[in-house]
Amino acid sequence: MNTGHWMRTLASVGLGICWLAIAPASQAADNFTAVTAPDKPVKAKKTKQAKAPKAPGNTSSGESKAERDKRLLRECRGKANAGACEGYAS
Repeated sequence: MNTGHWMRTLASVGLGICWLAIAPASQAADNFTAVTAPDKPVKAKKTKQAKAPKAPGNTSSGESKAERDKRLLRECRGKANAGACEGYAS
C-alpha cells in the first residue's frame, strides 16, 4: 500500500471521530434550560480585619512575658525606638 492511501484513511477516521464528538455537544445545547435563582437581596460580605502581628514567643530564654517587658523597659531607657526596643524606649 502506498502512503497516499494511508493518509486518506487516517484523515477519514479523524473526521469521523470529530463528527462523533460534535453531535452530542450540539444536542445538549438544544435541550439546555437555564435555571435562575430566586430574586433575593444580595447581602454584603463582611471584610476580615487584619490582626496585629504577634511577637514570637521566645521560650528558650526562660523568662516570662512580664519579665521580658520589665527588662526591655529597663534596658531601652534613653535609646532609639528601633529593633528590640521598639515600643519600650522613652
